[in-house]
Amino acid sequence: MLNIIIFGPPGAGKGTQSTFIKERYGLTYISTGQVLRQEMAAGTEIGMHVKEIINKGGLASDEIVASIIEKFIVSHRDSKGFLFDGFPRTTRQAEILDELFNKYDMKLDGVLSLEVPEDMLVERMLKRGETSGRDDDNIESIHYRFIEYNTKTKPVLDYYQNKNILHYVNGIGEIGDIFNNICKIIDSIT
Repeated sequence: MLNIIIFGPPGAGKGTQSTFIKERYGLTYISTGQVLRQEMAAGTEIGMHVKEIINKGGLASDEIVASIIEKFIVSHRDSKGFLFDGFPRTTRQAEILDELFNKYDMKLDGVLSLEVPEDMLVERMLKRGETSGRDDDNIESIHYRFIEYNTKTKPVLDYYQNKNILHYVNGIGEIGDIFNNICKIIDSIT
C-alpha cells in the first residue's frame, strides 16, 4: 500500500498534480476541500458551519476534518493506497493521521511539497476564481488563506521533515515536467 500526501500553499497545483498521481499509481484520492465543498453544496449542518469559515479563508476544525478522513479510510480499506490533498493542515492533524495509520496498520510513505512563490500563487488563484466560480478565490480571502497557511499549515513541513519523509518539488513550469519530477520521487520511495 502506497500512502502519499501532496502538500503546498493555496494555488500551488495540488489538485492538478493529484489527478495525474492517482491515475498513474492507482491511489484513492481524498481532498478534504472537495469533501467539505460537497457537504456545503448538500447543505448539511457541518457543511453550513464550514461554509462560513471557508468563505472567510479559515480552516475547518481538526475534529471535523479527522472524522471525515477516518470515515473515508474505513470505507476504502481495499484501496492500493491513498493520496491526501489538503490534509493534514495542522500539526495536530498530522498527529491524528499518524494515529489513524497506527490504528489501521498503515504507514505514510512520503510528503510531496509543491514550492511556488506567493505572488505567482495569488495570480493563479485570481484566474481560477474567474473561471471556476469558487467563492474563496478573491483577494481578501486569498490574503487570509496565506496567513492561515503560514501560521498553521507551514509548520507541518517541519513535522514531516523530522520524520525524513518530506520531498520538495519545484511547482513552477510545465505541468508535465512537474509531474515527471513527482514520479521520480514516488518511484524512489516505493
